[in-house]
Parts: sequence; C-alpha cells; structure tokens
Amino acid sequence: MLVLIGILIIIAGFLLRFNPLLVIMASALATGLAAGLDVTAIVAAFGKAFNDTRYVSIVWIVLPVIGLLEAYGLQQHARTLIGRMKGATLGRLLTGYLLLRQLLSAVGLTSVAGHAQTVRPLVAPMAEAAADTQNPALSDAQREEVKGFSAATDNIGLFFGEDIFLAIGSILLMKGVLEGYGYDIEPLHLSVWAIPTAIAAFIIHAWRLRRLERRMAQRAEGGA
Repeated sequence: MLVLIGILIIIAGFLLRFNPLLVIMASALATGLAAGLDVTAIVAAFGKAFNDTRYVSIVWIVLPVIGLLEAYGLQQHARTLIGRMKGATLGRLLTGYLLLRQLLSAVGLTSVAGHAQTVRPLVAPMAEAAADTQNPALSDAQREEVKGFSAATDNIGLFFGEDIFLAIGSILLMKGVLEGYGYDIEPLHLSVWAIPTAIAAFIIHAWRLRRLERRMAQRAEGGA
C-alpha cells in the first residue's frame, strides 16, 4: 500500500497550491522509493520518459524566443505592418489565418501555429491594428472581443482541420471506437468525410468574422 503514497502527495500538493511540476516529481520519487527502486533507477525512468517524448523540449526553445521577440517590439511591428497594408481589414485578416490554420492542420502540421506561437505575438495584435483602422476609438471591451475572435479562429481552424489528416489521434480514436461496435471503417474514409465539415466550419466562421468587421464599422460610424 505504500506505493499509493504518491496519490496522497499529489492531492496534498494541489490542495496547498504548490508548483504542479514539483508536486508530480515528488510524487513519482516517493512512489519509486516505496516500490523499492533506488534513486538511480528513478532518475533513469525520468530520463527515458523525457527522451521518448523529447519533442516537449521544443517548448523550452520556442517560448524564450517568442519572449525575446516580444521584448524587442514584435507586436508593435506587427501592428505597424498591418496598418500600412491597404485593404487588410479585420475580417480578411482573420479569415486568411483561418484558411491557413485549416490547411496546415489538414496535412498534420498542427504545431506550426497556435496560441503561444502565433495568436498572442502576431495574429491578435495584427487583428487589433486592423480594427483600429476602422475605428480608432476602440473601447477596451471591443479590443478584448477582437482578441477573443483571434483565439477562436485558431481553435476552429485546428479542430476542424486536423480531422482531415488520417494519422491524427482523433481519427484513430474514432476508428477504434467504431471497431468496438463492429464497424470496420478505414481511417481514409473518416478523413474524407471530415472535409465537408471543415468546409462548413470555414464558411460559418468566415461569416461570423464578416459580421464582427461590420459591427466594428457600424460602431465607428455611430461614434463619428
């Protein structure tokens, strides 16, 4: 029963609001020691798990790079760039990003863009700058609405685009569930039938983005 001490450590650590990473490491260490493993074996297990999922280390490279770019004015440059582009409206900008996100996700490149890598440092500031050109007197609520639509655009593009890629986890999960009920369906068939859904999602959200753009323009006219 001593090997269950790790569960108690996790519960206590979360209740006391300790650092989650430290709590999990302490829980794993205590469980390993209770199971009779020495410290070397436990560290080796940590190393094997990290090596098997070594793509996680990319996060520690990408995030500091994005932080440095933001510190040197990445968002300001993005706003300036979009402000100089004629015809770069809020709706067109986010619709273009939606299309790009869906196409990349459809070929399995789900990690190329995302909230941390793209939305926060680039897409949201550019969308906000595009909205500024329509209404220079944007309120804080309007700016938050633009940021929310920027994040939603990324979510929708990823969610409805990744199912087209037949090697994605969701496709394999659906295949396994259907096989459990006696339906043997190839992943390719599931991917093909995800295309109409992705197209419908694109059209619906593009329409919502167009409504957002018109709403911003109407508020600008009303304020004028």
